[in-house]
Amino acid sequence: MRQTLIEKIAGAYATGLAPDEKVHAGDYVSIRPRHVMTHDNTAAVMSKFRSIGAVKVFDPKQPVFAIDHDIQNRSPENLAKCAAIQAFAQEHGVAFYPPGTGIGHQVMVEEGYVQPGSLVVASDSHANLYGALAAVGTPVVRTDAAALWATGETWWEVPDVVRVELIGRLRPGVTGKDVIIALCGAFNRDEVLNCAVEFTGEHLADLSMDQRMSISNMTTEWGALAGVFPFDEVLRDYLYDRADAFARRGDEPPAYTRDTVDAWYANRLEPDPDAFYAKELTLELDQVAPHVSGPNNVKTITAVSQIERQRIRVHKAYLLSCVNARFEDLAEAARIVKGKRVADHVKLYVAAASAAVEERSKASGDWQALIDAGAKALPPGCGPCIGLGEGTLDAGEVGISATNRNFKGRMGSRDAQVYLASPAVVAASAVAGYICGPEGMPEGDIVTHIKVNARPAAEAAAVEIIEGFPRRFSGRLLLLPHDNLNTDGIYGKDYTYREDMTPQEMGRVAMLNYDPKFQDIAREGDIIVGGRNFGSGSSREQAATALAFRGIRMVVAASFSQTYKRNAFNNGFVVIECAKLVDDLREQLAARIDAGESTIPTETDATVEFASGRIAYDNRTYPFTLLGRVPQELVAAGGTEALVRNKLRQSG
Repeated sequence: MRQTLIEKIAGAYATGLAPDEKVHAGDYVSIRPRHVMTHDNTAAVMSKFRSIGAVKVFDPKQPVFAIDHDIQNRSPENLAKCAAIQAFAQEHGVAFYPPGTGIGHQVMVEEGYVQPGSLVVASDSHANLYGALAAVGTPVVRTDAAALWATGETWWEVPDVVRVELIGRLRPGVTGKDVIIALCGAFNRDEVLNCAVEFTGEHLADLSMDQRMSISNMTTEWGALAGVFPFDEVLRDYLYDRADAFARRGDEPPAYTRDTVDAWYANRLEPDPDAFYAKELTLELDQVAPHVSGPNNVKTITAVSQIERQRIRVHKAYLLSCVNARFEDLAEAARIVKGKRVADHVKLYVAAASAAVEERSKASGDWQALIDAGAKALPPGCGPCIGLGEGTLDAGEVGISATNRNFKGRMGSRDAQVYLASPAVVAASAVAGYICGPEGMPEGDIVTHIKVNARPAAEAAAVEIIEGFPRRFSGRLLLLPHDNLNTDGIYGKDYTYREDMTPQEMGRVAMLNYDPKFQDIAREGDIIVGGRNFGSGSSREQAATALAFRGIRMVVAASFSQTYKRNAFNNGFVVIECAKLVDDLREQLAARIDAGESTIPTETDATVEFASGRIAYDNRTYPFTLLGRVPQELVAAGGTEALVRNKLRQSG
């Protein structure tokens, strides 16, 4: 079988392959990515690194540390954590970017760590952004990051690849953010869930690099593990500009030069013409109009031309985050607010994606135009997007935001409402005081097409249960009947960056942001049954470990976020997919679901048989995909840390 671009890049960074072996979707491969980025969670990775017995970083040029999340926090504890990260970086010779440099993903691009044809990972779910540079950018979890520091390698299940063709050209007033909002809303039935996306189209050259970064970034919210653009002349010219910047700065050696870019371009990777794609989607760009997502749901979208008639009052507006805080975004917002004032009842917050972006925006006059209109400047970083620092939403407030996520409670109170939109819509809404678009905004209906390609069915294989892996689990089922149950709900933001939580304390706060009654209902030994895309959202691994600490035996779901599945197995926590059991339980317990119950225990225990791949419940049996040797080894060892610890011992 021929290869997609993503399969080729995965193969280029896979280790242990036979000379002529090719990588395809579904393969589990050992990979050595070019770089691994961590941010404020570097402190937690340091702890894991030490706990596995590692004393030195395998390849100091592979990790990159960029502090960007909780940068407004000047508490002694947070400052001490940042200082400890910097000291660790200096000790091991790792690149360190302090608070105020910018959002880690933007720094990775600006500083030349992301290069076409490379595989670059980050312990953050928006690593997808790197796909704008014709690279595979994909998230890993903290345990993976520690393993990479110690050994240079981790594992990856190569995802199905979806081809997305963007047809035609965008009309004036429509941006890359509008494109990805349209894709999230039009293909909102998990069409790309846990897949990797390759973008193509005759007029991709019309999309600037800032627009491509917005689109690639939010393929995360669309459900994809990567969103990759081709290496074309637009990217080549952008790389020329970066190479010139390195030269002006006097970098020695520079990350790359113009000659390097020419060599990359001459030898660029491209998909084979007859490569297999699990699905082929199309979006007609010339019909895309600005939409907003929400409230509190990325995949529910409404045309701005419709929602502005509702005159939804806005309390706070946001121009920031790794999806929409680059130069073009700030320039568009400045154009709309220039000579105007933000409505009296609205607070507008602006933070550039990096200090370099802010400097350029100031030089152009755009930054001052935003400040003159009444915007409140925040330092380059994540801040309110992750619910940290100044500008978070209070109960009852409505926010309009150029960020990438609007999960309930993420940007502040669970009783606030958040809508996502382009910088232009955010700016216009801040001035008007209600959700609306700028004058002359185009209208239209989203036009899409989808083709699903059949893959030949693989023959079922027998599975051996290795020593140390359980043959069966039995326990009461706890139905959590909601699809897309995200990691913010499983383990809330108030605890994510606290390093002083004991396992018992972590267990006691599990699921409270999803259902405050969960802790009173759950019992040790229970088996959670979730819906589709369980564990979506951020890459916080506490969403898996906290359940284990609470005494939950395992999670069965119709499907999982791939990042959550990684977190689970990396920590020795079992997760399996069984959509039929989920559907039957939902039907059986429909009355309780309709009554608003979020955590529903069953009266009959279930038994999970791993050798046969069957769940026995209520006199029925439900098959699930057998767990092969890789996940079994992880669970038997107690997770990736233990496996790496053994590897370090064996290497001396």
